[in-house]
Amino acid sequence: MTGHVKIRERLDDQEIAEVQHLVDAATEADGVRPLNEHVMLHMRYGGDPLARSLLLYAGPTLAGYAHVDPTDEVEGPSGELVIHPSFRRMGHGGRLLRAVLDLTGGRLRLWAHGDHAGAGALAESMGFERMRSLWQMRRSLFAPLPSPTLPDGVRLRAFEPGRDEEAWLKVNAAAFAHHPEQGSWTLNDLLRREREPWFDPAGFFLALRGDRLVGFHWTKIHGSSGHGHEPLGEVYVVGVDPSQQGTGLGKALTMAGLHHLRSRGLAQAMLYVDEANTAAIRLYESLGFNRWDVDVMYAATPPSSAGRSRTGQPPEPLPES
Repeated sequence: MTGHVKIRERLDDQEIAEVQHLVDAATEADGVRPLNEHVMLHMRYGGDPLARSLLLYAGPTLAGYAHVDPTDEVEGPSGELVIHPSFRRMGHGGRLLRAVLDLTGGRLRLWAHGDHAGAGALAESMGFERMRSLWQMRRSLFAPLPSPTLPDGVRLRAFEPGRDEEAWLKVNAAAFAHHPEQGSWTLNDLLRREREPWFDPAGFFLALRGDRLVGFHWTKIHGSSGHGHEPLGEVYVVGVDPSQQGTGLGKALTMAGLHHLRSRGLAQAMLYVDEANTAAIRLYESLGFNRWDVDVMYAATPPSSAGRSRTGQPPEPLPES
């Protein structure tokens, strides 16, 4: 049957391979990956047992994929959706999105990476409203980089797998207490990323005051995806213990990470920041970053006023000015 949808709690190996092929085709066509890291990790390793994958088939061929997270009762479920480039403009996007809405009872916050016109048109046709934008900012690593100036009594060292997980989770939870998509990470969330090919403890900087962990900067290198893209560095997440706010530690950690990325021969670095966080945007601009691209969240219901949602997006770093 054409356009039939399967709903799965966990994908088998064959389904994972089919989704990966679809994601690669969409990335090649659109120039941006359609699914974020959180979704890809869940697909491979599992996660929240209430999360669901929806597979849309055109005959025997996978034409579309959607992932739905339950998140919380206030914000409601969130999701991501992609249609294979060969099956676009055939009504498959609407078919898959209706299946997602049936599953969620009509409530949904939907991410569109890259702010493509087609995604916006689909969202508008289904009654969604644009509610949030997440900027991707970039800066050249060939441009001058100020040297990091650490607060007195603070030193840096690299993260040591098997030793630092519990201390890091404690500081991460404190630093992102008001950002639950990052602050609620568990040991399993951390260990899954340690198993990823991109993980490099040499680029995971810990700031210590004595023996106490007080901050960190975890960098990431996006390697060549096989689509001719140059490797790209990322300010993956910067966190500072609340007791150290205002000391300049976040900015120093950010600069230390950028120096590391440049030492690896990378030409550019990127980060994510919420469009509404104008203070952070001004700070990043002062560090040489400029807006590169935009991810957009659409909502099927009016947005809640109850804080940030758990989006699975790479968390925006929080250095101080």
